[in-house]
Amino acid sequence: MLAGIDKLNFFVPPYYVDMTDLALARDVDPGKFHIGIGQDQMAVTSITQDIVTLAANAAAHLLTKEDKETIDLVILGTESSIDESKAAAVILHRLLGIQPFARSIEMKEACYGATAGLQLAKDYVLRHPGRKALVIACDIARYGLNSGGEPTQGAGAVAMLVTENPRILALSDESVALTQDIYDFWRPTGEAYPVVDGPLSNATYIDSFVKVWQEYQNRYQQDWQAFDAMCFHIPYTKMGKKALLAGLEGVDANISETLLTRYEESIAYSRQVGNLYTGSLYLGLLSLLEHSENLVPGSKIGLFSYGSGAVAEFFTGTLVAGYKQHLQKTAHQELLQNRQKLTIPEYEALFTKELTNENLAKNSDQTPYRLVAIKDQVRYYQE
Repeated sequence: MLAGIDKLNFFVPPYYVDMTDLALARDVDPGKFHIGIGQDQMAVTSITQDIVTLAANAAAHLLTKEDKETIDLVILGTESSIDESKAAAVILHRLLGIQPFARSIEMKEACYGATAGLQLAKDYVLRHPGRKALVIACDIARYGLNSGGEPTQGAGAVAMLVTENPRILALSDESVALTQDIYDFWRPTGEAYPVVDGPLSNATYIDSFVKVWQEYQNRYQQDWQAFDAMCFHIPYTKMGKKALLAGLEGVDANISETLLTRYEESIAYSRQVGNLYTGSLYLGLLSLLEHSENLVPGSKIGLFSYGSGAVAEFFTGTLVAGYKQHLQKTAHQELLQNRQKLTIPEYEALFTKELTNENLAKNSDQTPYRLVAIKDQVRYYQE
């Protein structure tokens, strides 16, 4: 029996900033953002959106009544938690109306958490025929106004329904994980913004990919020619390309050209959204599937997941016959096209707005799921 991704969807907030506007406001050459890091737009949240609402908006319309009755596992991968104790997945479980006898947990390891959740979900489904799991990767990446990391911010969620005999991507048992205790990026408890060693983080990312890829080759006796495409964690779109180029040194030119072309297809959505942290790899997968005309059923895709601190994993999946029928390209493009472009003053005002009931009541956000009030430190949502 096979298990993997049966349904796949993403959601981003209804606001964005153009990176040319941001560059000019910060007295930076726009080419540094558009070419240097490979970003064109950046998703921006209002105070009415948190990881619960982003995740609910990504997952809600994926699920049928039958899905909700057969989901046993709800996993939210995030590093933007709203509580140090209670998992946001518990709230999400209620909002989505999933049957009560299910596990609901939140998983954390920087941008790797959702991959751990996906592997756990796959194993659960394989052991429990007929049952399903919902995995959502959701984050709000914030570094602060005028900070070095500001142009790599972003927000959004990617929802994945994991089942037996999936209709999009069948996941293989072939995987290699790597753990290294490295302080390249971290956010101490109570701190609003992360601490980042940029050069170390970039170097660790590339080194982690090279290590897990080499170990994958040794364990499974497979090389580049076995793959039709590679997807990467995308903190900014040039980062994954750096790792791919490092791995492709000395590889046949035709193979390199093919994989680099597929990579460009995988970053189309991320260029318009920015960093989704845990969701970045899976937004890249969606972008690849919805932009590439060269993939077919049976195409093998490699996926590199990386979470600072650091945990990395290389794993694989195979496209299923008829997978294109279960994608939502038109809806995703409309979601991106219908967002409101913010001026830099509007963006800065949203970024610094205090989370109070008065401000929540004044907000014009009309997304289906949104935060509407906080009372005695309990969050209340519009459903």
